[in-house]
Amino acid sequence: MGEITKNEANFIGYEYKDVTVKRTMEAVYADGYRNFGWSLEGTSPPIQSVGSITMKFKRDRKIRNKTELTRLQRQFDACVSEIDMLERSKGLLSSAVAYLIGVAGTAFMAGSVFAYLDDRLALSIILAVPGFAGWVLPYFTYCSIRRKKTSRVSPLIDQKYDEIYEVCEKANGLLTR
Repeated sequence: MGEITKNEANFIGYEYKDVTVKRTMEAVYADGYRNFGWSLEGTSPPIQSVGSITMKFKRDRKIRNKTELTRLQRQFDACVSEIDMLERSKGLLSSAVAYLIGVAGTAFMAGSVFAYLDDRLALSIILAVPGFAGWVLPYFTYCSIRRKKTSRVSPLIDQKYDEIYEVCEKANGLLTR
């Protein structure tokens, strides 16, 4: 009977959370969630998403300052999603411009082929030059636009990481109280 009472006094109820994140953000979540009282139980690849990972966390249900920790955790999640959005924005415009140039080059090349089939060799050569240029330029355009966008977005990403560290520091301070 005394043994049962002793075990009941040491009982800890846990809450569980599964989070699916990109592999590149796995370390950020593992380190960050620790500051909100969560401990990483394991990871597994999700069924539907390539390049992502499902992280399984648990924490004590009766953790102190739970509401404030939850609020800070939402702020953390929002910052990480903003970082993800900023990272994606680096390649979005550059990809769109490169694709448009490539399609335009293909259109010129199609015109060149049709001109050749119609026995208009001079027109075929004239249309082939921008066609080939439209196939070569997208790579260089992509690299140039991405480099410029990265230089503009990198300070914003660094600010978001600083905000994440501040949020984690506040949350860690609440855990030790």
